[in-house]
Amino acid sequence: MHPYDVVVLDRDLPEVHGDEVCRILHGEQPETKIMMLTAARSTSDLVDGLALGADDYLPKPFRFAELVARVHALARRAGASRPTVLRAGDVELDPARRVATRAGRDLGLTRKEFGVLEALMAADGAVVSLEELLARVWDANVDPSPTPRA
Repeated sequence: MHPYDVVVLDRDLPEVHGDEVCRILHGEQPETKIMMLTAARSTSDLVDGLALGADDYLPKPFRFAELVARVHALARRAGASRPTVLRAGDVELDPARRVATRAGRDLGLTRKEFGVLEALMAADGAVVSLEELLARVWDANVDPSPTPRA
């Protein structure tokens, strides 16, 4: 199973109940944060969801902006903490300020270039798959297959 920082999980899944998925996921990957979505709105439902291993609980209907903000908050708390500024040789990358420098000179990277560099530096020498780069840097509608040249 691929480790994720945050999983958004609907409690009311059609074949396997979200509670069971949450229980299994929390047992196998306790470092993964789980955002549980549900139509159930009672306090006991919220308490039950959190007791299963969910890290946050959002009743339906919800505003999309709130879901995004909560997922970002969970992602900030996910996994091992990393240094505020990433360093590799004479390259420094400050994600908070969105600045990348080499030997003290600003690299002037585009948003995607910055994202790729950040993913590679955060991996600290480990292999970063194409799928991980696509998930971290590109939007969900990107086609990862190469475009044929005429």
